[in-house]
Amino acid sequence: MNDPPWLHQDKRELVKLIFLSHQKAFKYELMKCQNISDSYRHKSQELFFLDSPVLAHSNTKDPLITYANAKALQLWGRQWKIMVGMPSRLTAPKDQQDKRQATLHLANQKNGINGLQGIRVNQNGRKFKISNIRLWTLWDEDEHPIGQAATFSDWWFL
Repeated sequence: MNDPPWLHQDKRELVKLIFLSHQKAFKYELMKCQNISDSYRHKSQELFFLDSPVLAHSNTKDPLITYANAKALQLWGRQWKIMVGMPSRLTAPKDQQDKRQATLHLANQKNGINGLQGIRVNQNGRKFKISNIRLWTLWDEDEHPIGQAATFSDWWFL
């Protein structure tokens, strides 16, 4: 079977950590899955096609995007193979990157925060505002931080 990249084993493992870390940070599920199966293959499929953007990045010095669902790819105007692996700072305009970095730092200190907003930029340079952002730390199974994930419910182009 030739799975799309978001269903590869490593991304299914990441989706598992996205779900578990969200639950740890906010004490509620990231989303209610329609499929009754506990399979992370099904959860990965549902998360990819969720109506709200979901992204994750690594905890490296210049964090790289490790996950972007279909809504995020559409909003940023990028294909999976371009967006996943790019520095996450490039999702924001240059004049907003310091503010974005400060927000990421704050979220790391608190494990997760709600109600944020920010300005982002798509591949064509078009800016858009995002709000009702939920940002949380991603933890591996040994309780080590491995990155951050975010979702948001509202966005509009400027």
